[in-house]
Amino acid sequence: MPDQSLPNQKQRRVLACVDQSHFADFVTDTAAWASRRLGAPLELLHVLNRQVELGAGQDHSGAIGFNAEQNLLTELSDQDAARSRAAREQGRLFLNRLRERSLERGALSPDVRQRYGELEETLVEQQDCVRLFVLGRRGESAESTQRDLGRNVERMVRALSKPILAVTDDFSEPERVMIAFDGGGMTRRGVEMIARSPLFRGLPVHVLMAGKPRRDSEKQMAWARTRLEDADFEVITASIPGDTERVIAEYVRKESIDMLLMGAYGHSPLRSLLFGSKTTDLLRSSPVPTLLLR
Repeated sequence: MPDQSLPNQKQRRVLACVDQSHFADFVTDTAAWASRRLGAPLELLHVLNRQVELGAGQDHSGAIGFNAEQNLLTELSDQDAARSRAAREQGRLFLNRLRERSLERGALSPDVRQRYGELEETLVEQQDCVRLFVLGRRGESAESTQRDLGRNVERMVRALSKPILAVTDDFSEPERVMIAFDGGGMTRRGVEMIARSPLFRGLPVHVLMAGKPRRDSEKQMAWARTRLEDADFEVITASIPGDTERVIAEYVRKESIDMLLMGAYGHSPLRSLLFGSKTTDLLRSSPVPTLLLR
């Protein structure tokens, strides 16, 4: 990934966010591949939300005496502690299984960590030590809601400044990658990242300009081609007018692209709420893992 000008560049890790759903296996497989390609240690992180729950099926209403109230509070506290211990133990077994899975797939020095807290706050706190985040587009809630894009994805991407690899419902090692290139600063940094990083070394790179052409499109495309070819990449370029989402989705299908790189959420959350977000639309429509650049 791009040089962040930190002295401990080699020690910064791939951080995979996992929850207890079957999507965690795909996140782990993707993160193990990235760890191996980048030569970076892997950490599997499971964040537990601390929730105080009342004992199920008990009536706690009405006036009760002091001793009864104290007994009830003690009972509820004991129940909460027991639930917490059970959740921690379940999480420990879950993480150990994923660690073994990542080792089988060549991850470097995989470690596991479980903590209480809010996911966004936890990831922002960790990002100075992270080279690449990996998370699923869907998570545990999708097991019951069938949501096609997890509720945390946009919030996490907006909160973080490091690249985020958003994983689909399966993973195979990519053989062809594509950058959705518009000539802007964000996607130019994406080209620079590809050129410097070992993540895609040896793979052909497609550079696609989709949508309304810019006046300097040819110049920008020539720059991208030259920068990547100078880094010994095989480069395939294309400029296709039309609806951006449709053009990218069709190109991914036609050219058997295995991984997509694109800039993410260039507008404010309010603008996205009012007018929609191209990033969200592309994440919903793309069938392949997507590396999001901020």
